[in-house]
Amino acid sequence: MVSFSSEEIIQNTINFVKKELKDAEGGHDWFHIERVFKNALLISKNEDVDLTVVSLGALLHDIADYKFHDGDETVGPSKARKFLQSQNLSEEKMEHVVNIIENVSFKGGNMEQRFHSKELDVVQDADRLDAIGAIGIARTFNYGGFKNRKMYDPEIKPNLNMTPEEYKNSDAPTINHFYEKLLLLKDNMNTHTGREIAEDRHWFMEKFLEQFYTEWEGRK
Repeated sequence: MVSFSSEEIIQNTINFVKKELKDAEGGHDWFHIERVFKNALLISKNEDVDLTVVSLGALLHDIADYKFHDGDETVGPSKARKFLQSQNLSEEKMEHVVNIIENVSFKGGNMEQRFHSKELDVVQDADRLDAIGAIGIARTFNYGGFKNRKMYDPEIKPNLNMTPEEYKNSDAPTINHFYEKLLLLKDNMNTHTGREIAEDRHWFMEKFLEQFYTEWEGRK
């Protein structure tokens, strides 16, 4: 049995993810993973966590996003588990990483998280930070275009009480997503560092929406 160091496993994971996501949609590609990975390392500097678990959770959290697999939430964890087994990662760490992947995603305002750990808190904050601010705005409109959704329709109001299933199947205009997810994330950050960074990014989104409505309505 080949034994890999933590550093080798992380590098092997980076290589694996780059290959798996080489043709992914622009908001969920390798560069998204890389940003989340960097965010996770930054947040971890102020948290008492297992850095190997955090790194692998961040790198594998979107290895097979359900949005691109007909809503199947089991594909990602299964693919991650199979890869980590090939790296001979300990069973305990592997289960921890898989639990992070299964619970990291925002699933609507009525989300129920079944697993908790400091490592999940870090990865979740890192992922949420990439969903807000300038890059979050760009990713949101990129995905809306990918799904051929309207940018905005004043007649279609945001739904703040969606079930996870309704959230998963929503085809609402992109602007609605700000109210149904993005603007909710600041107050749902888990770590002090995550909250601090989220404040600035949240403010930027609010200013963007003000400008958007000004231009939409032709006020100036």
